[in-house]
Amino acid sequence: MLAKGQTVIQLMEELAPKHYAVPDDKIGLQLGSLRQEVRKVLVTLDVTEEVAEEAIREGAELIIAHHPIIYRPLSHLQSDTPAGRLYTKLIKHDIAVYIAHTNLDVAEGGVNDLMAEALELTDLRPLEEIHTEKLKKLVVFVPETHHAQVQQAVFAAGAGWIGRYSHCSFNIEGKGTFLPQEGTDPYIGRQGRFEQVAEIRLETIVPESAEKRVVQAMLKAHPYEEVAYDLYPMDLKGRTFGLGRVGKLTEAVTLREMAEQVKTAFGVPFLRMVGSPDRPVRKVAVLGGSGSRYTRHAIFAGADVLVTGDIDYHTAHDALAAGLAILDPGHNVEKIMRGGVAEYLNKRLSEKGYETVACPSRVDTEVFRFL
Repeated sequence: MLAKGQTVIQLMEELAPKHYAVPDDKIGLQLGSLRQEVRKVLVTLDVTEEVAEEAIREGAELIIAHHPIIYRPLSHLQSDTPAGRLYTKLIKHDIAVYIAHTNLDVAEGGVNDLMAEALELTDLRPLEEIHTEKLKKLVVFVPETHHAQVQQAVFAAGAGWIGRYSHCSFNIEGKGTFLPQEGTDPYIGRQGRFEQVAEIRLETIVPESAEKRVVQAMLKAHPYEEVAYDLYPMDLKGRTFGLGRVGKLTEAVTLREMAEQVKTAFGVPFLRMVGSPDRPVRKVAVLGGSGSRYTRHAIFAGADVLVTGDIDYHTAHDALAAGLAILDPGHNVEKIMRGGVAEYLNKRLSEKGYETVACPSRVDTEVFRFL
C-alpha cells in the first residue's frame, strides 16, 4: 500500500509542525499536488535542476526540501529562465515540492539537533527560544475494567509528559451514573435502566500539538458509546522550542581540535575559524544556516564557540573582541537533514504499513568551491 502525498506530509508535520516556523517563512507545499500516491520521496537541502533530474531518475513523486524554491510572489513563469526551467520540469513530471524550513530548524530531531548530535553535544537547549508549547489537561471517566487500556493509549499518543517525566497521571476511583435512552447501544447496562458503574477519573497533561492524536487514541481505546471527557486550558507552560542549540562536549578540546571534529562531522574539507587555535572550548553553540545574527545569543549563553555559516567580516571582529570563537563550515552543512529526515519518514511510514520509501538526495548543492 502506497501513501498519498498528504499522508507523507502529515507525518512530516508531526516532526516539524508549521507553527514552529518564524513569521512569513516560505514553508509548506510550493508546487504540485499532494493528492497522488507516492512511491518515493526525495529529501534534499536545495531544489536545483540537478536535484529535479535525480527525482525523475529515482521515480520520486514528492520532494521534501529545506530551502524554498519560491521566495516571493511570481510575476511570470517563463520556461526559458533558470527558475522557469526548474518549475516547468517539475510540473511536467508531476513532482510536488514541499518545504520544511525554520520549522525543521526548530523541531526536536530537526536540523539543529542533528548538527548537535553529530558533534556529540549533551545537555542541549535552544540558542534562541521562539515557541513555548501550550498545555491542556485531559480528564476522562473510564470503567475500572478498561482503565489501564485507555491510560496506555493516551500515553502512547503523547500525553502524560511533565518536563522529563513521562506517563504522569492522577487517578481517582468513583461511581459513574447514566440511563441509556431509546436508540442507544450501551457497553454496560441496557436501555431504560438506571446504571451505576465503578469508574476511574483519569487526569493527564496533553501538549497542544498532540491534542487531536491523544483524543482520537482515547476514544478508540474507550469502551463506551458516548465518552465523558473534558479538556481544560492550563496556565502552565510546556516545552520550549527555538533556533540553534547550546550544549557541552564530554571534555574540553582546543579550538583547532574542534575544527577537525566539525570538518569530519559535516563532511567539509575547509572551514573558517575565528579565535586562537589553542584556546580551550567545551560549551558549544550550533546553528544551521546563516548565523551572523546569533553571535550575541551565543555570548549570552556562555558558549566558547559558535558553529554556524555565513559569518561576515565585521561580525567576526565583534565576536572575537567579545571572546567568542567561531567555526564557519558554510551554510551547506544543513545537508545533514537529508539523512535525518529520510530516516524519520521511513520509520514512520513503515509503522503505518506503507510501502512508500524516502531517500536522501545524493546531489551536492554546495555552490562554493575552494582553490
